[in-house]
Amino acid sequence: MKAAFFSKHGGPEVMEYGDVPDPVAGPGQVLIDVHAASVNGADWKVRAGSYAPLETFPYIPGRDFSGVVCALGAGTKDFAVGDAVFGVCDVGLEQAYAEKVASKASILARKPDSLSHVDAAALALIGLTALCSIEDCLQLKSGETILIQGGAGGVASFAIQVAKHIGARVITTARAENHAYLRTLGADQIIDYNAQDFTQVVSGCDAVFDTVGGDVTKRSFAVLKPGGRAASIAAGQAAPVSPRSDVTSLRPKVGRDREHLDRIVALVKAGAVRVPEITLYQLSDAAAAHKVSEGRHFRGKLVFKIR
Repeated sequence: MKAAFFSKHGGPEVMEYGDVPDPVAGPGQVLIDVHAASVNGADWKVRAGSYAPLETFPYIPGRDFSGVVCALGAGTKDFAVGDAVFGVCDVGLEQAYAEKVASKASILARKPDSLSHVDAAALALIGLTALCSIEDCLQLKSGETILIQGGAGGVASFAIQVAKHIGARVITTARAENHAYLRTLGADQIIDYNAQDFTQVVSGCDAVFDTVGGDVTKRSFAVLKPGGRAASIAAGQAAPVSPRSDVTSLRPKVGRDREHLDRIVALVKAGAVRVPEITLYQLSDAAAAHKVSEGRHFRGKLVFKIR
């Protein structure tokens, strides 16, 4: 099969495109003909060696995908050959930048006809992350106020819509050119981080959801009211250290399960959440997609259309 991969850590230029062995569905797994796979920030961080250095190459990155089941592993009963499915690779595994992927059947969901494969791939990991963060971790409630950092990104744009669906007041940060887009997603207040210091214009928030990291994570605690809570997916695997004793710092646990994927589908069908703005790439253009992703100044999702 064809795949995008890298054989050493480095910049976007180390991404290659070529033939690799086909995966095989093991017990409880299905083999999927991948129609679309999305690009996530973790992909280029793995490629760059920002996490623990890899020991086995070539390495195929990619965490979420959508496609059609083409073979069943032993004992698999959840799906049949020909079923359209979407999902996120199991924790610690990546392999979605390819024409085929093997996955546990138990962590996949059926793709509804109302979503294209490109749309389903774009929603999988961002939806899973946003739901685990907003609903499960922060337990946001109707009437509360939340600041969502980096609103134009994939996870944050999904989180804005979930928060509005819950009934919260949503404040977010973004460059000026993304403000109109974020208003269509339901943001109540949008702060241009190039022109304003959010800590000077926001206060008394019940919750903060940080997708940016660095100094933004540290300063976000200042906008919380006493008893408030902050969740960050951009400050490592542990909850960031809070400079305040009267607020709670959290690190969402983003697992893999069918329940959250089905929840994504239900929200889309209900009209509560819409597919983010998508920029399409061919799998052979993985280096270009990674360059854009690493620059972090894009809107919505980058997606490979594979079939």
